[in-house]
Amino acid sequence: MERNQYLDMFIDESTEHLQALNKNLLDLEKNPEDLQIVNEIFRSAHTLKGMAATMGFEDLASLTHQMENVLDGIRNEKIGATTQLMDVVFESVDDLEFMVNDIADGGEGKKDVTEVVAKLEMLEKGENSETVQAGSGVETKSQNGDRTDVEYDDFEHTVIRQSYEQGFNPLQISISLREDVILKAARVFMVFEVLEQVGEVIKSVPAVDKLEEEEFDLSFDVTLVTKTDAEEVKSRIMKVSEIDDVIIETIDVDAFEEQPDEKTAASNDPGETPKPQSSEKSSGAKEPENGNDKEEKTTQPSNKTIRVNIDRLDSLMNLFEELVIDRGRLEQISRDMKSAELTETVEHMSRISGDLQNIILNMRMVPVEQVFNRFPRMVRGLAKDLNKKINLEIIGAETELDRTVIDEIGDPLVHLLRNSIDHGVEMPAERKQAGKSDEGNITLKAYHSGNHVFIEVSDDGSGINRDRVLRKAIKSGIVTEENSHNMTDRQVYELLFSSGLSTADVISDVSGRGVGLDVVKNKIESLGGNVTVTSKPGEGTTFSIQLPLTLSIISVMLVEVQEEIYAVPLSSIIETAIIKKDEIMSAHNQKVIDFRGSVVPLIDLTQFFDVPVSKEDDDYYSIVIVRKGEKMAALVVNSFIGQQEIVLKSLGNYLTSVFAISGATILGNGQVALIIDCNALIK
Repeated sequence: MERNQYLDMFIDESTEHLQALNKNLLDLEKNPEDLQIVNEIFRSAHTLKGMAATMGFEDLASLTHQMENVLDGIRNEKIGATTQLMDVVFESVDDLEFMVNDIADGGEGKKDVTEVVAKLEMLEKGENSETVQAGSGVETKSQNGDRTDVEYDDFEHTVIRQSYEQGFNPLQISISLREDVILKAARVFMVFEVLEQVGEVIKSVPAVDKLEEEEFDLSFDVTLVTKTDAEEVKSRIMKVSEIDDVIIETIDVDAFEEQPDEKTAASNDPGETPKPQSSEKSSGAKEPENGNDKEEKTTQPSNKTIRVNIDRLDSLMNLFEELVIDRGRLEQISRDMKSAELTETVEHMSRISGDLQNIILNMRMVPVEQVFNRFPRMVRGLAKDLNKKINLEIIGAETELDRTVIDEIGDPLVHLLRNSIDHGVEMPAERKQAGKSDEGNITLKAYHSGNHVFIEVSDDGSGINRDRVLRKAIKSGIVTEENSHNMTDRQVYELLFSSGLSTADVISDVSGRGVGLDVVKNKIESLGGNVTVTSKPGEGTTFSIQLPLTLSIISVMLVEVQEEIYAVPLSSIIETAIIKKDEIMSAHNQKVIDFRGSVVPLIDLTQFFDVPVSKEDDDYYSIVIVRKGEKMAALVVNSFIGQQEIVLKSLGNYLTSVFAISGATILGNGQVALIIDCNALIK
């Protein structure tokens, strides 16, 4: 089978199964007696194991198989779903996620999991996993004192059997190094180089990474498939210096044909009668058989969906953006020519392309659930580390956002959740003393409003201590003592987003080692959004993130600055106005105006962008009032052109740090208009 052909599908489906495992394991921890949840977990693990074995990722398949044995013990009510057991199973899932991520990054999904496998084996036998020593190796059985009895999983059996059928000799090779050997890992490397010249290595015991770290005594075992004679193989290995002995045995393929079934059928307790897994007559086979049947049925395209690579959607979006530019050009030509037929055709094209735009944008929309799914596990782990009790409630996970925004929003949300767990929610004893439940509540909520999506992270903790924030801000030089007296609560809370400001008494890995919330603010603003915070002392804190639905096509107000055209995003505009020259005042060497009782700084875009002057000033100024959070500015322009939907294009790799310009667009007449970044302008 050509692995690359199915690799993307394998990664996508594995990620979905791992998410399902995490979710259902958290549910099981809350309801340890619910066997229906155990069956769901078992089904996900079983499918993941089968996919990994088929794709040839043996470490992934082997660990999942071991985890399956423990789950089988839970559903047969031989093992209890204790917190200690759940910790080990969660540790296994973390390793599985590491392997899948490694495969997604182009690796082979290899990881040393001997320690967690040993814990799983002890749990399977009903023993206490804490007795497992860290770094314990693979358990092997001695045979005649001179070689190790290597066990093979289903995938390895298949490879050996197929190699044998194609004329290869499957050999088990036991290699012993001399007692005075220097640099064991180097000798192992040289042996593997020899073996790879004559065949293909299927397995090594201990695993390769253990051999590289020299975590073995003086002997190791290798399974090789080769067409070279066994004596020739031995002769080549013995040429490597500091080799004491080499024992080679040909693997009897016919003898171990039945072995995988026997191994799979082995019961959780060595003293019990093995349960047959493949016999149709056996009642013991009922559960796995039904599970398999169900898996086969669910893979059928019953809901008529298809997986599409995101790169293809990006290409489709780029082509459509070109179409939008041409649509604008045609509209301009239609207005200039004043042809009724052309105008009618262009209007129809505009309606069709508008519908097409909605379809393409909807295709790119994915539920925020994809990001939210990873947080319950994270919250559970952090709560245990901090000895806190925390309940995470997720609302509106079905809310959809553009894929480009989804990919970027994860890290800011992780930071906000960590902040709520560490700073917001109090210790259980403090909560009881304050008359609250000892379990803190954190709510993660998403919802649509207009052309924006709002994501809120709120907690019912102690709230923000205004005095403490001010003390830290004054000490850090962010505000002066005089100014601090006149600040509103909202202005004080906004100080939390200042660079380097942390209110943690003890800086920990969780609180971010002093890295403030400015990182969150900068990331959200780079996505065209903003973040605000509200808090009530003793009741809790809420961080609210506002994000645009998409970043590709935006609505703007086109304005004229001398002979040049600029685009101002509508999401930043409060309103437009025309003011008299004598309404302009000065404050602190800055021109300002009085806008509805607020003093707003005036920015003349002609001077700011150093635009060549072609029009003389008159007695009236056209201004655009823009805002970023609570701050506002008035942009002076020559005239307003009107509202338009434009395609946001980057300035390319050569113009990466142009101040106050977020990109450009091509207008209907072919002219390029720069898009003003109001956030950077006000900042």
